[in-house]
Amino acid sequence: MLYVSFGMTNNDGRSVGRRTVLKGAGIAGLAGLAGCVGTGDPEPTETTQSGGGSTDSGGSTSTSTPQSQLAGSAEVWGWDVAARAMDLIDDPYEEANGGDVSINQIGRSDLKDRFKSRLLSGTGAPAASMMESVDAASWVDTGGLRDISGWLEDSGIKGDFVEGKWGPLEKDGGTYALPWDIGPVVTFYRRDVLDEYDIDVSSVETWDQYIEEGQKLPDDQYLLNLPSNDYDGLWRMMYRQIGGQPFTANGAVNIASDKSLQVARILKEIRDSGIANDLASWSSGWFTAFGDGTTASLTAGAWMEGTLKAELGDTSGQWGVFKPPAVESGGPRATNWGGSNLTIPAQISDEKAKRAWDFMSYALGREESQLTMYREYGLFPALETTYDSEAYDQPNEFLGGQEAGRIYAEIAPNIEPYRYTVDTPEVTQAINTHFRDMMAGDKTPKEAVDAAAQQVVDRTDRDLA
Repeated sequence: MLYVSFGMTNNDGRSVGRRTVLKGAGIAGLAGLAGCVGTGDPEPTETTQSGGGSTDSGGSTSTSTPQSQLAGSAEVWGWDVAARAMDLIDDPYEEANGGDVSINQIGRSDLKDRFKSRLLSGTGAPAASMMESVDAASWVDTGGLRDISGWLEDSGIKGDFVEGKWGPLEKDGGTYALPWDIGPVVTFYRRDVLDEYDIDVSSVETWDQYIEEGQKLPDDQYLLNLPSNDYDGLWRMMYRQIGGQPFTANGAVNIASDKSLQVARILKEIRDSGIANDLASWSSGWFTAFGDGTTASLTAGAWMEGTLKAELGDTSGQWGVFKPPAVESGGPRATNWGGSNLTIPAQISDEKAKRAWDFMSYALGREESQLTMYREYGLFPALETTYDSEAYDQPNEFLGGQEAGRIYAEIAPNIEPYRYTVDTPEVTQAINTHFRDMMAGDKTPKEAVDAAAQQVVDRTDRDLA
């Protein structure tokens, strides 16, 4: 059962039909995809389902808790395609395990505000909610989430997930969420445009080479977009790619490092080369430019495939993907952008929490469930045991018949871990502020990263690395 609330227009969680849900999947709600949006393999194992004692070959198990100990119903919050993906799993779960799980779709910003306020107030939270990895440290720090480490250990599924997902979900020996999707980064490109100007992405290894190829384009044609509202996303994606960490292991601010400076210089080089426009991310103009091909490529998490399909369906077959350019020759080409999890508030009764865990482990810990959500909505699983699946080898019509899923699966296990903290939002703000000055020519790349680091230090009382 899926309830829908789009932003502020429907906050009462009223029930709507599936047709309404699909009709509502417009641009207005797509900003939320960035979190799924928005970021790494053993054979399936026979599994015993909880309650009903059924077995399946879908992968890992839900709990072994008897049905009599589970609440009869539970509400789960999510946004956009993630909520609709959970709704795909809802009916099979209820058929196999009983109970009544309702999926409440809420706009991304609204969900975050409402969920965090209810964690802090200690009342009114749903049985479970979607949580982006970028928010995990700050939400765990509220003390309002339930430690699921016992159930996780009993289920035996922890080792089935990409190792790098766990860091932000853990604190002081506890685990506070179950990983869902990750965003292995690729560069989506318009085949028709790049073919017209004789740009061969198979020959591109580094950003320097990609910038050079972009010089083949005429003045009114851009290779890519550098949005001033999302410099931090590009910086984080490239910084992580080369093993950069925004905070050291002892918590010092590390965004003025040599690696960070290297990324800043590349972004400035892209700006100065004239191959990039500067449309705001997720704006109507931004989508229009990809639709008419005046912006010819986009580097983002794998979840972007679902967005492009949904919004630019008439461009099907004209897209392709390749691994993101390396920062330097011979360098890594694996990184992540986005990714979400499911978490249970501490204020929920034990019975509700057990039902929530039962659903979570069924939806996220089983290969069949995760692959269903990948096929339908492009949510690439953090469940590593799926990576040998033939689902990733299927020709992708939207991407010109390319077996794109296999590229995602090759990238995922090689993604470097990344250290999110409660002060990650300060890093986001500082990078965007000072990189805007850099792009305008008011700061050098060195001055920009130094100023950003000092701003975070001043606002958090942390040391400078």
